[in-house]
Amino acid sequence: MIELFNYDFFRNALLAALLASIACGIIGTYIVSRRLVFIGGGITHASFGGIGIAYYLGLNPLLGAAVFAVLSAFGINYFSSSGKIRQDSSIAIWWSLGMALGIIFIALTPGYAPNLMSFLFGSILTVTRADLFYMALITLATIMLFTRYFRLILTISFDEEYAITRNLPVHFFNYLLMALSALVIVISIRISGVILVLSLLTLPQSTANLFSKNFKTIMWASIILGFIGMISGLYLSYYTNLPSGATIILVLTAFFGLGKVLSLFRQ
Repeated sequence: MIELFNYDFFRNALLAALLASIACGIIGTYIVSRRLVFIGGGITHASFGGIGIAYYLGLNPLLGAAVFAVLSAFGINYFSSSGKIRQDSSIAIWWSLGMALGIIFIALTPGYAPNLMSFLFGSILTVTRADLFYMALITLATIMLFTRYFRLILTISFDEEYAITRNLPVHFFNYLLMALSALVIVISIRISGVILVLSLLTLPQSTANLFSKNFKTIMWASIILGFIGMISGLYLSYYTNLPSGATIILVLTAFFGLGKVLSLFRQ
């Protein structure tokens, strides 16, 4: 195992796993506590439209995914909060629109898109230094926001109506956290892909939630479980020659299954 540290791609993968586990652990706890998991799924799949458009224009696919993911997050939040369209319908609209645009623009792009599979199913071993820079930037922004406004975010997460009566900036933070969630989803696409990225935001949190109801405890446990799961999945991928994104999700699912069994003995 030690010899793997001699390779730059493996060191990059370890750093990516650390950054993603922190960002996903924090944002994922917020998403699960607010019951926004399916909104996260809508944003994730809608971001594929940005990937397709960026490919067509010759731009960085993750940049296109970030722009489209944030716009989709705002669109879902606006449509559902306005009361004119149900939330599940709003999610379905942006989900299907993003996937359709992605497929169309990729089909219109001359030649073959060789890196497309890594965006669909993830490949943590292909993470570049530029990817790490953006991951670090968004992770740092996530840490700073939750550190500075933790009590406010906690209030909004569990009692939004009370926060509104106290004249707290609920709507502003809803949009801000949706945008940040979208960016965290995009930086995690390199690890598990569009198809599986939602698991990084829900499996560690669901496992931690089996043993604790405390928001901060779940957040810290999610970070630790996520990092251990990513490292274990990375090693499993290396030695079995299987796709890294899928093996990471398998390990995290195994953690949840084990946690479920252990929680039954605690009852």
